[in-house]
Amino acid sequence: MAIRSNTIAFTFDPASPRITAHDIREWLHTEMRIQEQKVQMIQIDGIKRQVYVKLTDKDCMLSIINSTAGQGEYKHHSGEISPVEIAIAEMGYNKIQAQICHPKC
Repeated sequence: MAIRSNTIAFTFDPASPRITAHDIREWLHTEMRIQEQKVQMIQIDGIKRQVYVKLTDKDCMLSIINSTAGQGEYKHHSGEISPVEIAIAEMGYNKIQAQICHPKC
């Protein structure tokens, strides 16, 4: 289990074009101004079009939430601009279940 403390959820518009992991990382650094040394982990959920960024401390997380007022934009290489919702990730535990397969599967 992993606890989502000091974590921001960036939710991209489901209708927008797909974004690569490299482009997301660059966007977080250049547009969101998140310093690399403040990031503990980045998790991308492609199906939900969300990116979770776990930061080193709560003050850094709150600073980003407050400075963006919960809204951001992503500019695609094509020039299209997509809205991004920025919020504190759900608190609590994220339980990950493994499926055990019989050896004959």
